[in-house]
Amino acid sequence: MLTRVLEPEVMDSSEEAIDYDAMDHSEVNRKFVDDLLAFAGNRLLALPDAEEMGTPLVEVLDMGTGTAQIPIELCRRGEGFRIVACDLSTSMLEVAIMKIDIAGLRWRVFLSHADAKRLPYESERFEVVMSNSIVHHIPEPKLALQEGVRVLKPGGAIFVRDLLRPEDNATVGHLVDTYAAGCNDHQRAMFRRFPAGLAELGGNPCDRRGVRLPTGNSATHKRPALDLGGAGK
Repeated sequence: MLTRVLEPEVMDSSEEAIDYDAMDHSEVNRKFVDDLLAFAGNRLLALPDAEEMGTPLVEVLDMGTGTAQIPIELCRRGEGFRIVACDLSTSMLEVAIMKIDIAGLRWRVFLSHADAKRLPYESERFEVVMSNSIVHHIPEPKLALQEGVRVLKPGGAIFVRDLLRPEDNATVGHLVDTYAAGCNDHQRAMFRRFPAGLAELGGNPCDRRGVRLPTGNSATHKRPALDLGGAGK
């Protein structure tokens, strides 16, 4: 397997944010939310407020939200979610603002400019903490994972998913040529820069007609059963 090579921690240019959002992540986002709800769904329905309100009011933190595609997908699945979506990239959040407005979710998804390694939220605040593909951006991922556990309510659910690395650079080149053929030069460079995800691709990520972006590996834990010792290594 390739040696871990960090991506830039912050994708903070308008070009990166726009090109990232233009790629069709819909299938991987649906899969992420499917798996999150399968893991945490029954426990969320058992929350004390669920019976009184008819639906549970669940406060969710999304660490490294990017352009807020996953919070939007989660809100489409039910009305009981209130999501705080944080990212360190102002460019990503600027795109996210527009997407949330278009989706009519301004009062359910709240954007926050925050560093996942130093979250500004009080301890034991959220019923659910989720994160998709942030670990490979962070030099010491355990700092972000520790923060995720800190802000999680006792009995809450933490769901973290990241990408897989292929075996060698030749495989990376083949995957980029095969699955990113329809991308612009910058998007192809982005894919080459994070080869961790390419092994799971099953379609052209820049083709709006159909795509399979990487689902990778996920770690699902009920607090506090989370081994932080080797996270991201």
